[in-house]
Amino acid sequence: MPDSLLKLYVKSQNLLLGDEGQDLVEYALLISLISLAAVAATTSLAGAITQVFTNISTSLA
Repeated sequence: MPDSLLKLYVKSQNLLLGDEGQDLVEYALLISLISLAAVAATTSLAGAITQVFTNISTSLA
């Protein structure tokens, strides 16, 4: 029993102190930042496209 507790303790320390998942977190933060910028750009671009089509429709009418 004490041997299994020691193994559990060592595994938990390795998980807490390890930095193997650090790259994954950095990539996730980078992707979320890029997607937020894309959403903001798309929102402003949609308004500009709507205005262009509105101007075209009023000039044709």
